[in-house]
Amino acid sequence: MKSLKKILLSLFIAASVGSVSTSVLAESDPGRISYTPVEAIDLVVSKIKAAIEGIDKGANSEDAAALIKQATDASKEINANDKVDMARTKANRKLKSAIAHAKESALPKAEEELKEAEKDFEALKGLI
Repeated sequence: MKSLKKILLSLFIAASVGSVSTSVLAESDPGRISYTPVEAIDLVVSKIKAAIEGIDKGANSEDAAALIKQATDASKEINANDKVDMARTKANRKLKSAIAHAKESALPKAEEELKEAEKDFEALKGLI
């Protein structure tokens, strides 16, 4: 009888945890755009290209930093798996370094960092 109670209790707990799991009930907020991982990567790459074009066209350091910040913010939408997240974090470091270079008015270094970050973000597609 004791073992039957233990089995029933453990089954009840397992069923209750599974039925009320937040990942099962997860959905995006109303009005929020949800991207697939590939769409999110393409979004980040387009933001990086826009930042590179802005630097090439003679944007000042504040405008360049703002353009790069948009790419950094968009990179938060990439949500696939742990390998992709680790690689995204490494690529994000290059974006943050580019922001720092842009704020220091070292725009050629920022552009170089952006080109490396673009390659890294393109490589994320192979990890999905």
